[in-house]
Amino acid sequence: MTLRTEQLGYWYQSEAEALFRGVDLTFEPGKMYAILGSSGSGKTTFLSLITGLDTPKEGKILYNEETLAKIGLREYRRKDVSIVFQAYNLLPYMSALDNVITAMAIAKSQQADKKAYALANLAKVGITEELALKKVTQLSGGQQQRVAIVRALCCEHELIVADEPTGNLDETTSKEIVKLFQEIAHEQKKCIILVTHEQEVAKACDVVYELKERAFSKVDR
Repeated sequence: MTLRTEQLGYWYQSEAEALFRGVDLTFEPGKMYAILGSSGSGKTTFLSLITGLDTPKEGKILYNEETLAKIGLREYRRKDVSIVFQAYNLLPYMSALDNVITAMAIAKSQQADKKAYALANLAKVGITEELALKKVTQLSGGQQQRVAIVRALCCEHELIVADEPTGNLDETTSKEIVKLFQEIAHEQKKCIILVTHEQEVAKACDVVYELKERAFSKVDR
């Protein structure tokens, strides 16, 4: 898969106050990318655009050389992209396991035994079956973030985008979560895009794009 933007631009009220314009970026599988920027720079808006949650004011976004408009935003979100939100966005009345299985059902996963597949993947990130059967509200922040990542992974999408995935976590847990994303990108050949303001998170990524003064630039490594 390839995700690409062409002359992408976005603004709220007027072009003169655009968050960014003329953005040409390419994202490929097997790599972890960082979208780096200060609070309010527009990086979360960029996330909304590349995940089909919003539409650009100008330019286009192409997934496997087809525009999102042609694919259909709802279909794109169901079939091609998973989002890991900063606030996890787990269903609080469900167990960790049911959160994952429900997402797999919505994505129309072809896994014959969804429960076994979900449990196996949860176990890989330290969520035992005992923990998986608990309501997510009974889990720690780090555990909930792991569940959110597994939920994204089990939908078997090629593209996973995470918004400030370490923003609510302590330093040790943050490092573990970043390492988990690295393994998913490099071993499972997924395309991982992390939206962050944290330099330490960006340093762990293969490619870093910084949004500053309404423009994206590639940060030298």
